Amino acid sequence: PIPRVPQELTTVRVQDPRVQNEGSWNSYVDYKIFLHTNSKAFTAKTSCVRRRYREFVWLRRQLQKNAGLVPVPELPGKSTFFVGSTDEFIEKRRQGLQQFLEK
Repeated sequence: PIPRVPQELTTVRVQDPRVQNEGSWNSYVDYKIFLHTNSKAFTAKTSCVRRRYREFVWLRRQLQKNAGLVPVPELPGKSTFFVGSTDEFIEKRRQGLQQFLEK
């Protein structure tokens, strides 16, 4: 029989949005980014960090600099004039950041 090579899988989740410095002029939301992989390219098979939106903007710029002709996925919008609840906006952004990282 031919030995099976396990398929490399990497999952990333954007979870647990938290408002930091709530009620102050410099409040912001950060998100927990959880990564799990069986890839041999990673020494740690799981990792978890908290990041805010502007760090995703920085990451996208870095990817664009190095992407050549490969299109870099869009980030969810940075609308400060969102119609609806703050919770709804945060959830929509969380979903958009998740899709960005998956792509």
